[in-house]
Amino acid sequence: MKFFLPVLLLSLTAVAFTADGFTPLFNGKDLSDWDGDPALWKVEDGIVIGTCTGPESPEHNSFLIWRGGTVKDFELRATVRVLGDNNSGIQYRSRPLPEFGKWAISGYQCDIHPAIQHTGMTYEEKGRGIFGLNGTNVLLDPEGARWKISEHEPVKADTSEWTEYTIIARGNHLIHQVNGKTTSELFDYDEEGRALEGLLAIQLHRGNPNRVEIKELRIRELTDGEILPFDPEKTLEGAEKIERPKTRNPQGTGPIQAPKKKG
Repeated sequence: MKFFLPVLLLSLTAVAFTADGFTPLFNGKDLSDWDGDPALWKVEDGIVIGTCTGPESPEHNSFLIWRGGTVKDFELRATVRVLGDNNSGIQYRSRPLPEFGKWAISGYQCDIHPAIQHTGMTYEEKGRGIFGLNGTNVLLDPEGARWKISEHEPVKADTSEWTEYTIIARGNHLIHQVNGKTTSELFDYDEEGRALEGLLAIQLHRGNPNRVEIKELRIRELTDGEILPFDPEKTLEGAEKIERPKTRNPQGTGPIQAPKKKG
């Protein structure tokens, strides 16, 4: 009987994973269905690991891209930590940027950042930039202008410890959560700038040495998404027009290490 016990346990584990409708995107063994620079990404002891050794490697932000399909309306949960004074992020509804390299993409990102204002913020990599910082819910009007619709206490998290990030995407309404608490919501009425489906990926940020580790990543499809219409009178009621948020922490919370001089 002892020879069959591991198989039985694996079967029960698989049932537990799918009972709530979520599908695991990592198999715990290798990077099947994922595409990233093999010099930067690996699986070790069931953990997906991406390593930036310093300002010279990688030269640009590099991404581990899921090739099992594209994502549209979904709920995703990921348990991640970042070791080192730098950040990472979960990309979704993204598109490739071959001009920056084989593993470069642009699109929505749930930021994984040690600076509290950036933790779980709504952001677009190599695109429209920051939408709403941690603690701010925003909308983009059809011209792409930002409007603050509400504020709340920022969600605190230590990104160097295992932390659960949740992304809920329904139509043009996006929600980011950290450890079950909402950090930022975005209503995107900018038809020209927004994306309703695209690639899913994990970011390895260039610059300061860092190591991003993913212990779990699960997703389930949502079928109740809709494109919310823009009505100036109703949609902007109580909203405050704001400028694009800026950052003093483009990588981590400390100084940015400069590349070593050649020669």
